[in-house]
Amino acid sequence: MYFKSFFDENLAQMSYMVGCQRTGEALVIDPARDATPYLETAEKEGFTITKAAETHIHADFLSGARELANSNQVELLVSGEGGEDWSYQYLDETKHQLLKDNDQFYVGNIRMDVMHTPGHTPESISFLLTDEGGGSEVPMGIFTGDFVFVGDVGRPDLLEKAAGEEGTSAEGAKQMFASLKRFKQLGDYVQVWPGHGAGSACGKSLGAVPSSTVGYEKLNNWALQFDEEEAFTEQLLDGQPEPPKYFAMMKKLNKQGPSLEKDRDMKQLTPEALEAYKTDDYVILDTRSKEEFKEGHLPGTINISYDKSLPNWAGWIIGYDQSIVLISRMDQVSDVKKMLESIGLDDVIAYVDAGEIEKQSSLETYQNISPRELEAQYREHEDYVIVDVRNQNEWNEGHIQGAERILLGELQENLDQIPTGKTPIVHCQSGKRSAIAASVLQANGFKDVLNLTGGFSAYQKEYQPVTP
Repeated sequence: MYFKSFFDENLAQMSYMVGCQRTGEALVIDPARDATPYLETAEKEGFTITKAAETHIHADFLSGARELANSNQVELLVSGEGGEDWSYQYLDETKHQLLKDNDQFYVGNIRMDVMHTPGHTPESISFLLTDEGGGSEVPMGIFTGDFVFVGDVGRPDLLEKAAGEEGTSAEGAKQMFASLKRFKQLGDYVQVWPGHGAGSACGKSLGAVPSSTVGYEKLNNWALQFDEEEAFTEQLLDGQPEPPKYFAMMKKLNKQGPSLEKDRDMKQLTPEALEAYKTDDYVILDTRSKEEFKEGHLPGTINISYDKSLPNWAGWIIGYDQSIVLISRMDQVSDVKKMLESIGLDDVIAYVDAGEIEKQSSLETYQNISPRELEAQYREHEDYVIVDVRNQNEWNEGHIQGAERILLGELQENLDQIPTGKTPIVHCQSGKRSAIAASVLQANGFKDVLNLTGGFSAYQKEYQPVTP
């Protein structure tokens, strides 16, 4: 048997390839949008990818299953559980199989047993792997998707919070409790291969290691310590962070079928040409570092630095009805485009060499201030307002007296919460999110915005925060 895991650090997403070396067949589980790593691995190892399986309709990344099926004649194996509202809508164009609880399928001599494991979503399924070709009669491991993680379980509130499906949080928590009962009955030796690692918004306390065992999770995973459904449900739903705004769109696109037309040409523009794109139909995304952006940027541009958090914040801030023009280093343009495509932001139409921006004369800047400057110069000044862009859980643990909380991902829709005529002093926990917020505020007319250096972490080292 051949086994390989793939980790997208930008989305903390795990996918897997399983191959039967006797028959040369391979299966990909929960493929990411970019199928290149799977195809390259298959060619290198002498496999033909014949099947692609999904544990559920994903909300946090755009699936590559449809593209694998259409481009490479791969059979799709997807959930037939959950009812019509949780069914894939593009399957008629593909060779596919709808899987139900207790179904089996094979990849060469490797057997996969299907478990319906609702809770995170109604259609969620898991796959138990038994290497019959290697002579085993017991399962080696289970692909859990967003059902069980290392140290956590999938959150059941996304359908309600992100997709607007009222009442599904409580029902999902009950289903999760029942699914975990089945999980506990598996052998302690069974390995656990989850769909995400630390950093994913699909749980609230995911572990950093990539895999585990059923026995280890039974001993250490908080969610497997409950015998009473009510107590479990209360704990599971408590403290879940706000889901990224783009999750609702991911659910919709993965259900309807991701676009197969993402590979479009981009044109290179001059900085002067960007003036024509400063309308609501476009967003000009500057991916330079926050330090570079602060020192000089074109008016009307949004700054999300080129790093692993770029897809997440782009999904929060950029509208799916907007076309995107990039300002990026030339050697980063292709990677940025792939990052955006991983969450379905496909309409990247043009780019500008970031090096050309720094040569311009009419650039905007914004100022950083320290916690001491905040307290000494701005605290009691009626012309300023402190804007905290952290999430609710962070706020509840402590915040600056008198601050207004506006979640970064919802800032553009809530600018009216900033009193007219006041200059915002923006901060987050460490300074990364507030730099994005500063760019959003400047692009929306708050030209004199100030950014708190080091964020709340730096502030609370010197001053006493407020707690509820």
